[in-house]
Amino acid sequence: MHQTKKGNQYYFGAKAHIGVDDESGLVHSVVVTAANVADITQVDKLLHGAENVVCADAGYTGVETREEHAGRQVIWQVAARRST
Repeated sequence: MHQTKKGNQYYFGAKAHIGVDDESGLVHSVVVTAANVADITQVDKLLHGAENVVCADAGYTGVETREEHAGRQVIWQVAARRST
């Protein structure tokens, strides 16, 4: 079992990364990882290749600048991180 820290709280277990079609609302991909795996490392496994727009939470910040997504012709919509 792995652990990760968010703020001052430790969490143990796993995370589910879920790819959902925005038109139908149907799940098309699910990836389960240990809690300490960064969200941004799982993007390739969540996308099926026919996306025009990709919406994601703040855990995926910077995804559009990563090498493995340089050739993707999609619009990245990533939520901003909360100011501290």
